[in-house]
Amino acid sequence: MELEEIMEKLEDTVKKMEQEKLSLEESYQCFSEGMKYVREGNKAIDQVEKKIQILMGDEGDGDD
Repeated sequence: MELEEIMEKLEDTVKKMEQEKLSLEESYQCFSEGMKYVREGNKAIDQVEKKIQILMGDEGDGDD
């Protein structure tokens, strides 16, 4: 799943929790779903950061 898609799903989950009167169980389900998207988003961001570090490292090798 792409980061943009993850962010959209997380935003939709938050909106649902804010706009709807949910039972405790439904709120818990939304919260669990939202946390899943947060973890997926963090993984996607970590992967991008690693790629940037690799690219920056490659550029730095040419300047020495």
